[in-house]
Amino acid sequence: METKHIHISDYDYPLPDERIAKFPIAERDHSKLLVYNKGEISTDAFYHLPSYLPSGTLMVYNNTKVIQARIHFHKETGALIEVFLLEPARPRDYELMFQSSGQCAWLCMIGNLKKWKEGSLKQTVTVKGRTLTLTATRGQLCGTSHWVDFRWDDSEVSFAELLDAVGELPIPPYLNRATEESDKQTYQTVYSKIKGSVAAPTAGLHFTPRVLADLDAAGVEREELTLHVGAGTFKPVKSELIADHTMHTEYISVSRRTIERLIAHQAKATAVGTTSVRTLESLYYMGAKLESQPDLTEEQLHVSQWEPYEQVSGISPVQALRNLEDWLHRQQLDVLHSSTQIIIAPGYDYKIVNRLITNFHQPKSTLLLLVSAFVKGDWKRIYDYALANGFRFLSYGDSSLLIP
Repeated sequence: METKHIHISDYDYPLPDERIAKFPIAERDHSKLLVYNKGEISTDAFYHLPSYLPSGTLMVYNNTKVIQARIHFHKETGALIEVFLLEPARPRDYELMFQSSGQCAWLCMIGNLKKWKEGSLKQTVTVKGRTLTLTATRGQLCGTSHWVDFRWDDSEVSFAELLDAVGELPIPPYLNRATEESDKQTYQTVYSKIKGSVAAPTAGLHFTPRVLADLDAAGVEREELTLHVGAGTFKPVKSELIADHTMHTEYISVSRRTIERLIAHQAKATAVGTTSVRTLESLYYMGAKLESQPDLTEEQLHVSQWEPYEQVSGISPVQALRNLEDWLHRQQLDVLHSSTQIIIAPGYDYKIVNRLITNFHQPKSTLLLLVSAFVKGDWKRIYDYALANGFRFLSYGDSSLLIP
């Protein structure tokens, strides 16, 4: 398989620190928009996006909400320990997790781990005028994550409320600055609503109620899905060959209604962000599996990293989506909950996404590989143009509309 033999060093480019946007601009939709239209490149403003999308286009975006995933504890010795929530462990369901009262468990990254050899960490918290004690106890190592049990002595307080009081929003490490109060608003999309991400789906940060209203007026149809972005999205590719890089697992939720809308649009969609891309493209492989194994469970629908390159399926994207729709009907479910480890890199054949709205990504990242696959290897010309024309890069930076 050619894709596995890709050298990540071929996807490097010089990114001066001053080109990384440390803060967003004052008005989200006044960010710059690079338009790549069948090889032609031009500059516009994001609020003109609706004029580039034909009436009847289906746009799909990720409605995940960033949680305040960093919790800081001080040991009696004065040592600062950071517990970074990665994914729910008990209960595993995100919705049930945030409703938990009294106790729950997460898989976490731990900062300053060497100073937390044993015992529990404690801190006093005030939530809704009530004072309580939050305790964290470290459990076993699960892969590269640590199991952490949380307990708090007030069953009237949910974990969601506790996190809002004690947690800190985890802005990306490459911003090289502390989280500020303003990030609580600016690092969320205006349509975020399902809590669970530890990083924002940043292509969505440019949207405003005005742009959404203009899209509606232009006849662009909108659907949403949920992919909870994990810390793995920032995981650098440290291996020279892509074959040696392990993709992180991400949890997705897609409603039956969204699948029906995709079918009605002949399985073609404009994706807002790489998270929407990974979800939409994963749907194809889930549906393809159901063609020969119609009774799979949600867990068995999981898309593994190399599956798209190893599973040669002759069925059409519309048929794959119909298989998913039928499966949901048989299971009497309105929402598909599953997971994906999909890696999209040059050599990948896109099934559903035919337009992409995305920011400018880090050198040598899996997100840059995804973009390269989408524009048939023409990423360097796009990034050279962006660097030469004053575009701002990464999470709080400018965006692009890619039409291959």
